[in-house]
Amino acid sequence: MTLAVLCGSTGNDLDPGAARRLADELTAALAAAGATTVAPVPGSDVAGQLREIARIAAGADGPLLLCAGNLVGHPSLLRTLATEPAGRSTALVIAEEGGDLREERGRLVLAADGTTRFLGALSIAPADLPILAAAAAQAAEPAPAAGAAGVATATAQRDTIDVLLRALLAAGLVPIATRVRLLHAERVHTDAELAAARTRVAAVDEDAALLRLAVKEKDDFFTTYAVSSWSPLVTKLCARLGLSPSEVTGLSVAFAVAAALAFWQGSRPALIAGAVLLFLGFVLDCVDGQLARYTRQFGAFGGWLDTMADRAKEYAVYAGLAAGAERAGLPYAWPLAITAIVLQTVRHMTDTWYGALHDEAAARQSVGTAGNADAGGGVGARLSRASNRVQADTGSVAYWLKRIVVFPIGERWALIAVLAAVSNGRVALAAVVGWGLLAAAYTLGLRSLRSISMRVGVLDTVDTSRHRDDGLLVRAVLGAAKVRAPLAGAVVAALAALGLVLGLLAGGVPGGTEWGSWVSGDLRIAQVRAGDAAVWLVGAAVLVLGAGLAARSRHNGPLDWLIPAGLRAAEYLMVVAVGLICAVPPPVVYLLLFMLALDHYDLTARMEKGAPDATAARTLFGWDGRVVILVLSALGGVATVGELLLAAVVGGSFLAGAVRDWRSGGT
Repeated sequence: MTLAVLCGSTGNDLDPGAARRLADELTAALAAAGATTVAPVPGSDVAGQLREIARIAAGADGPLLLCAGNLVGHPSLLRTLATEPAGRSTALVIAEEGGDLREERGRLVLAADGTTRFLGALSIAPADLPILAAAAAQAAEPAPAAGAAGVATATAQRDTIDVLLRALLAAGLVPIATRVRLLHAERVHTDAELAAARTRVAAVDEDAALLRLAVKEKDDFFTTYAVSSWSPLVTKLCARLGLSPSEVTGLSVAFAVAAALAFWQGSRPALIAGAVLLFLGFVLDCVDGQLARYTRQFGAFGGWLDTMADRAKEYAVYAGLAAGAERAGLPYAWPLAITAIVLQTVRHMTDTWYGALHDEAAARQSVGTAGNADAGGGVGARLSRASNRVQADTGSVAYWLKRIVVFPIGERWALIAVLAAVSNGRVALAAVVGWGLLAAAYTLGLRSLRSISMRVGVLDTVDTSRHRDDGLLVRAVLGAAKVRAPLAGAVVAALAALGLVLGLLAGGVPGGTEWGSWVSGDLRIAQVRAGDAAVWLVGAAVLVLGAGLAARSRHNGPLDWLIPAGLRAAEYLMVVAVGLICAVPPPVVYLLLFMLALDHYDLTARMEKGAPDATAARTLFGWDGRVVILVLSALGGVATVGELLLAAVVGGSFLAGAVRDWRSGGT
């Protein structure tokens, strides 16, 4: 049940009749936004209003909407506020120089020289209701040094909801910014201001503005100019047809799979057709999010599905390109696809945790602790300030270069489509790997420097073992050592596995020994034992598993957000190393990497959506258990079977969790 509080405004000079009509309009708008009950809190007693809000928050068990009684604006703004996609607390704001707020990655923090102003409407998530109750109660009490007169002076120039927002920010709440953008909203205090505000609201075509607002405000270069310039037309059509965002996601998956199959054919007409299908699939990939924002149809399952579909489509396309190139007689295509999937997955792990680090820094900054990357000196702080200046200069050459160099999904799909159409799958994969390596070096270097300047940790604020993906071996045995420096362990693990792979490719590490083969028609798969490579494989595995010795130590270092990516890199490279030693067919290696990637994306997507972990097999096996199984299968000469079985177990566990979520209604 959603409750709403309509806060009477202090210091208004509105005609009583006009004020009542405005209150009725706001009540209707709050009901349309989903409020089942609207409780008016009238009067000019700020402290009394705050105490009443504290009482309501203490008794609420669902989201709570709070709105100033003098807000005039489009009703859809309150609905937008109440339907924040991830169900987080959010505030209605407008960009304005001289405000007392600033946005940090879309979150609001106090700032003396802010660029954002609060418009008087809040949506408080159920998890934040205790903060609201405590902050409202505390704000209602006189400051010890000032007394009641001090409170009156401090609040005389502010409405209750303004005092409340500052109290919430001081208490550590970091709300999401819901910006007005193309719509209109303002606070009024006189009849003349009310009339002018109504005129400005009526001058805006609300539906057209909402359709345009469904497009991401800051997107990638290719997406902005090649897709978002016309995709709202498709979004409107999908809305008229009654399609849900998840159904559009399903259509985009179908287009991407069709593109992968076309790439697999390898002929020039098929490659061109695949490029067209890939582009259309990407358009639909943008439309599903636009449709969700336009219709305000959000859900944890829909957001999870969109995230998982993006990765599954991209990696299916890599496989189609590699298979098509192999079919055309072009060597090294599968190794390029394997490199691409490892590189992109590890990069995405760093993206997830760096974003979480930034959010944590913003939260700590809001309560005056470490975390302000802009403050102080040092290279990281200077880079942060420079990055913020570039990001603020929307549309400039520097702005677009910064967005392009990180190789976002729009640029990746555009590059694949163009190169596949005019060349072949191997060239497309080589370009993805080359640009991806450049982007990884750029982002890793700059983010590491900025992270050091933030002086905060993030991995120890969650279930660390879960997000490390530790299995029973680490949880019950290795972690008991409580060795410190978990980042060093992850780095050593990744470098050990990488060194083994490079040694195998360079010929410095011997290959395995064939002891038999499996033949079916024209297909022959060699059965290879690790043989002379056993000592190298076991040595690398010991160093990789050594990362588990520090699993129970605190992961609160400024660079510890890199640990999940380091562990993913170590495990994936061990899969590749076993494949090289034991001559596992590259498609089998790729299949296992594909399933592992989906499993790890599922883990991070659930974190971002606040959903519980649905895959119990993670606790049993984890990355450590899978590494042990890989090594044992290589020593026993059954690596191909071992990797196939691991792919089946990981993929089956992931699919079972997805089906359970779907059957539960997406909760």
